[in-house]
Amino acid sequence: MAAKFEIKTAKNGEFVFNLYATNGQIIATGGETYTSVDAAKTGVESVRKNCAVHVEDQTKEGYMPLAHPKYELYKDKGGQFRFRLKASNGEIIAVSEGYKAKSSAKNGIASIGRNAPEAPVVEAE
Repeated sequence: MAAKFEIKTAKNGEFVFNLYATNGQIIATGGETYTSVDAAKTGVESVRKNCAVHVEDQTKEGYMPLAHPKYELYKDKGGQFRFRLKASNGEIIAVSEGYKAKSSAKNGIASIGRNAPEAPVVEAE
């Protein structure tokens, strides 16, 4: 299976996207819902444009905030590691699932950088 962005209809009738890795696992989900497929495609393009940016590791004490665009690597309330990709305007454009290991979250970030630039966009049936 090749990596791909898949746009699908959300429960509220709007549209969301997921980025799938070559193994079929979801790497990241769009950071918002969109009113149209074209708007979701614009979100995908923003992920492509911003996928090779620095990582701000918020799990380290005394971390230095970085300018946008950036990934923010953090620990959620449940103790799992997550990341979010923020565009140059500070809006969240993609989010991850929770990971037990920090290294797994870092691998997810690297996977976006490898897969997003060339991943085709498909619309779910």
